[in-house]
Amino acid sequence: MRGPTGVWAMLRLRLDPAAAVQPGTVPAFVAALLIASTFFNIVANAAFKVAAYSPNWRSFLTWQVVGNLAGFITVLTLTGLLRFIPLAIAYPVTTGLAVIGVQVAAAALLFHEPISSIQWLGTLVIVGGIILVSRT
Repeated sequence: MRGPTGVWAMLRLRLDPAAAVQPGTVPAFVAALLIASTFFNIVANAAFKVAAYSPNWRSFLTWQVVGNLAGFITVLTLTGLLRFIPLAIAYPVTTGLAVIGVQVAAAALLFHEPISSIQWLGTLVIVGGIILVSRT
């Protein structure tokens, strides 16, 4: 008798230990997924900010579509990362990098929003957290 196929078979698959990232190494493909996830998360958040200030419905919907597509790509890249990195590491690292990216790249550089000393301190704490989580 054959085992389950399709979605159920995929749900039962176990991560191949040989495919997992070994501590202290980051293959180029995994680094590319991490960069893509961060980039598209920043694009999504910036698009939603632009949509919020859109002068008309067409512009609003256009930027909403851009933001949602970028968000969808963010989810796809995170899913790809989960093939190689445990969830307990991948999610905090991608989320932390996105917070830093949105604050620095989008808020400060693109929208010229002021960032207080406390917010910069928080950013440093996030960087420290990312370092700690990624070393576990």
